[in-house]
Amino acid sequence: MATILTIFLIVSVATPFLARFLKNHVFTVVALVPAGAFIWTLLQGEQIRTHGEITETIRWVPQLDLALAFRMDTLAWLLALVVTGVGTVVLLYCTQYFTKREPGLGRFAAFLFAFAGTMFGLVTADDIILMFMFWEITSVLSYLLIGHYTGKKESRGAALQALLVTTFGGLVMLVGVIMISVQVGSTSLSAIVAAGVTGPMAVTAILLIIVGAISKSAIVPFHFWLPAAMAAPTPVSAYLHAAAMVKAGIYLIARLAPGYADLPGWKLVLIGLGVWTMLVGAWRSLRQYDLKLVLAYGTVSQLGFLMVIVGFGTPDAALAGAALLLAHAIYKSTLFLVVGIIDHAAGTRDWRQLSGLGRKMPVLAVITGLAIASMAGIPPLLGFVAKESIFGAFLQAAEAGDPYGWIALIGTAIGSVLTVAYSARFFWGAFATRNAACVSTEWHKPPATILIGPGILAVASVLLGIFSPALNTWLDPYPESFDGHLEGHLALWHGFEPALFISAAILILGAGLFWKKTHVARLQEALPPLVDSSRGYWSVTRAVDKISAKVTIFGQRGGLPQYLSTILVVFVLVLGTLAAIGNVWPTTFRLYDYPQQVVIALVMALATLGAAWTSKRMAAVLLVGVTGFGMVALFAFHGAPDLALTQALVETITIVAFVLVLRRLPGNSQKLTKRVHRGRRAVIAIGTGAVMGAIALIALGSRITEPISNRLPEMAYYEGHGKNVVNVALVDIRAWDTMGEISVLVVVATGIASLLFVSGRADKKGRRGLRRPATALGRRTVLSDPDIQPATPGARQSWLVSGGKIASANRSILLEVLVRLMFHPAIVVSIFLLFVGHNSPGGGFAGGLLAGLALVFRYLAGGRYELREAVPIDAGKLLGAGLVLSVGSAIGSLFVGAEILSSAYLSADIPVLGYISIGTTTIFDIGVYLVVVGLVLDILRSLGGEVDRQQDEADIAEESTDEFSPRQQVPNTDLWATQRVPIVPDPTPATDPREDGR
Repeated sequence: MATILTIFLIVSVATPFLARFLKNHVFTVVALVPAGAFIWTLLQGEQIRTHGEITETIRWVPQLDLALAFRMDTLAWLLALVVTGVGTVVLLYCTQYFTKREPGLGRFAAFLFAFAGTMFGLVTADDIILMFMFWEITSVLSYLLIGHYTGKKESRGAALQALLVTTFGGLVMLVGVIMISVQVGSTSLSAIVAAGVTGPMAVTAILLIIVGAISKSAIVPFHFWLPAAMAAPTPVSAYLHAAAMVKAGIYLIARLAPGYADLPGWKLVLIGLGVWTMLVGAWRSLRQYDLKLVLAYGTVSQLGFLMVIVGFGTPDAALAGAALLLAHAIYKSTLFLVVGIIDHAAGTRDWRQLSGLGRKMPVLAVITGLAIASMAGIPPLLGFVAKESIFGAFLQAAEAGDPYGWIALIGTAIGSVLTVAYSARFFWGAFATRNAACVSTEWHKPPATILIGPGILAVASVLLGIFSPALNTWLDPYPESFDGHLEGHLALWHGFEPALFISAAILILGAGLFWKKTHVARLQEALPPLVDSSRGYWSVTRAVDKISAKVTIFGQRGGLPQYLSTILVVFVLVLGTLAAIGNVWPTTFRLYDYPQQVVIALVMALATLGAAWTSKRMAAVLLVGVTGFGMVALFAFHGAPDLALTQALVETITIVAFVLVLRRLPGNSQKLTKRVHRGRRAVIAIGTGAVMGAIALIALGSRITEPISNRLPEMAYYEGHGKNVVNVALVDIRAWDTMGEISVLVVVATGIASLLFVSGRADKKGRRGLRRPATALGRRTVLSDPDIQPATPGARQSWLVSGGKIASANRSILLEVLVRLMFHPAIVVSIFLLFVGHNSPGGGFAGGLLAGLALVFRYLAGGRYELREAVPIDAGKLLGAGLVLSVGSAIGSLFVGAEILSSAYLSADIPVLGYISIGTTTIFDIGVYLVVVGLVLDILRSLGGEVDRQQDEADIAEESTDEFSPRQQVPNTDLWATQRVPIVPDPTPATDPREDGR
């Protein structure tokens, strides 16, 4: 199971790249993975039937008893077959549904494929924390899939609505997950179900989990997001909203039911909300004219039906619920695929504009008829078998004295009548000929191969209905996990039993309701909606927007100084008060460790005061840098050369970044900015410093046990195979933290570039003289400017590749010579620091910073063109390669059966080089190195090169709109010179300016 998920992950990442070459045929290729997973899952059926389950466990966080635990029992086996089987059919269907020119095809294929893998992980996860992670990933992927058509407002709104509703339920569910895990003492889902804990805390936890389940499965009052999600492409509706995502909540209730169906509130909530959802969805389905919305509200209704039966908590209900879950996934996904075919071929889904399609597409009509028959509960389809078993289970419970049996039976029977009515309405609306005067719908015949997927699902519904007794063998282990004896069984014919007569009455009443559809429509028009959850959702979101706007205006007024003042005042008041009233002050104080410490602290304090006092930006930046280099000195005197080296490099690059940003500010910004409230700000600053110092003093003096850091040297040497404690800690002992940190660096680089790399400015009309360079400007790549002429003959020698492209007045021969001599040695030294960092000062972070610093000086000497010549690689590729190397080395241990982030080492005596120890941590460190270099490169190209380019364009635009006309090319001997002609007021306005040479 873990291997299947890994394959899903790898292929989903590769899918966008495959789509560039395969176009829409990429769906056929990636469908091989869920098809293989379906076959593998199917082959496990015999082992699951005989042994009960298949388990896999990969230790994740042993200290917290967290593991990547997977378990496939009967219920998970059934859901895994649905997820992979229907997923395969939908992916193959997409090959015909989408054209080669579909925008975002690769992205859509990757998300849909990743969703299939995520659902497989969700239904097989045995750790409840792992299951919740997959649960939330499905919400994110559904948001991306529903909002595929990003240019449509309704798609974006529906995607956001689905995300907010399901995420809200997920957050509530997370609280319940934590509560039940703490009470049981384990995060194992099977252990939680087996424990079946009771008491107020258990009831609260389970009810909170139910909130997450009903929000995911679109149960009232969270049902409104599902019809809105029909703005998604039809394959998304067929898979997410019929067979997969909406089944997640049903699956979770079915999973917990064996242990918690008897808890107070369980049946009341699930049966009550389920019956109400079934009735509301079916009633509203009868009002729809869009075939897709008919199915959407029908899905809401059927999900309520499923919630009632899987939450009922008896063995017979569990068996019937498993059968209905399978039947619903098959017939509803079939119908959504049919709607997609009709929409593409007829150009509309409004059945009022459809007529005569049944005669034009008889095969499609037969496929639809089979799916409709299963949904309505007509024999010999699987839907009939499941519904008859459900009514039998409810009757059995009611006769045994369970009052919920009668409620469930009556409620679902009424809902089933409405189901028959809207099923007939769908088929009649899609394929009937309205009347002789109605013009037949224009039909573009679709390729015959697009019918294969729906045809397979329709045939499966027939075969599973006919051979339903065989399902008992495979599904019986699930209901046997409930308390009680399983009396019923799946069969097409049980004899003349009450359930059969109930099914027959439902069909007759439903057909009559459809026959009187005109009267039903009038009745629906006369009954206004008393409760509209969708309207309530939008009212809440608008209220939240208004409140947040008012709070923002109130709390964030006055600019950046005001924001910082508010944050720091709260910091001083809260932590200062706690420090003052708490009896935690140390009894002894040590002012300093050595005299140099006092001198360094004094210098840092004076630099801080100077930075606050000076009115010059550059002076302030340099004085702030003094405080940073003071930390370098402190680290060095305390015997931490690795930290001192890293701090020095960080401080140097930080100063350069400050300069790159500040140079974009107006030169007279200090004069324009008035210094106000200096006294108040001084008080806040002094208070912040005092409180921060007090907190540090308290923290250092409050330790009562031996710190774990005392063991780090021993752990680094014997377990990490390194003498440099700092580097071993970064890449081995606490590598999880480092992975998170480099991920943040990638996000920072992307954010900076996204803010600064903008396009379109050069194309605006009316901006004379502002034109786009002939060479395209990439996302992170600043190319050489084609408009700059090479150095003229006789110019002084250039020590850098792009030195001749810089005006002589702006060049520094000394800086060029130094950079020319030091750049390559600096790169070599950075690589040296990378590989020796495990045993000596250095490492990937320090080496990357040194390489980045070399690039900084290359940029300062030659500008953005020199930077391009120095590193002709896109910064994004460096960032991505570094992240892939680090994460790859972290999860690579899983493939050999070890824990994640496990390390392996190879030590040997090499001639000339001596003793060398190389491990997987070196690969991890190389990834860190590349991420740091990519970050520096991206910042230089963003804050440096891109800002330079934008400034050049702004200068050209300013020149083109001043008192002079646009630049004109006039002949001057053998060269073309540029001159600017003053604009003189035209004494004859009626004359065309172009006629007199202007």
